[in-house]
Amino acid sequence: MTGWLRRRALALYERLLERELDGAPEHVAVIQDGNRRYARQAGDEATDGHRAGAQTTEQMLHWCNELGVRELTLYTFSTENFDRPPEQREDLFDLIEDKLREFADREEVHENEVRIRAIGELDRLPPRVRDAVDYADRRTAGYDEFHLNIALAYGGRAELLSATRALASDVADGDLDPADIDVGTIETQLYEGPARAVDLIIRTGGDERTSNFLPWHANGNEAAVFFCSPYWPEFRRVDFLRAVRTYQAREASWRRTRAERAVALLRAVGDAELGEARRVLGRVRDRADDEDHELDLPEADAAIETAD
Repeated sequence: MTGWLRRRALALYERLLERELDGAPEHVAVIQDGNRRYARQAGDEATDGHRAGAQTTEQMLHWCNELGVRELTLYTFSTENFDRPPEQREDLFDLIEDKLREFADREEVHENEVRIRAIGELDRLPPRVRDAVDYADRRTAGYDEFHLNIALAYGGRAELLSATRALASDVADGDLDPADIDVGTIETQLYEGPARAVDLIIRTGGDERTSNFLPWHANGNEAAVFFCSPYWPEFRRVDFLRAVRTYQAREASWRRTRAERAVALLRAVGDAELGEARRVLGRVRDRADDEDHELDLPEADAAIETAD
């Protein structure tokens, strides 16, 4: 296939995907993998791959805005990345510093009221990177229309371990009753960052694992996960649309599964539990209505009539 035909086919496929989509996830998290492999493939230095990936990151912000995504979290530098050779780390820190300051000064960031924050063990970062983090935070502190979270020196296990230690210390000091620990209590001890639970995780580069990324915000919310083979610098809008389609398919499956369980409950329970079963099914239908999804379950109506 010639280059022109390939581009034409890709454009047609992209339009098809756009017609298939109905809404978008509120919070997308991305593991930007494959920058160094992209550079090696092109015979370039690793730094060139990261800079090419930064251009994709800029495009990703535009795509999120087009689809109505409200929050984006980027896995930019993990705790494991500290094990890389010093020169690689320093190059990455230079790029992160430059991009944080550049983004914080961009006109479109302020026009779209983008809130930029970093999450992770920020005290492990070099002073110049921490200064850039503070600069971006100050410049966008008053915004709430779109949240851009940059995961730096981040590790999901480290985050949960830190929260657990803080709660254990409060219990030991007598400031917290273990019986009072709930989801909200734990979330007060997590890194300040995501405003919403994660709906969709995207990983580029071919690996099919989530690499210790946002375990509390993602797995607890049963986030959809989309793995794809393009390296991050090669990630295209059509790949993003495919990821969103995966999310929507998972949401549809979730609604159907919950509804089927409610139907099974209706058929199994006695009169005392019938009201609760109806309420469960009602909540499933209400959520579908809130999201403008039609949920037709004649078997559920038949089960209710039988129970009556």
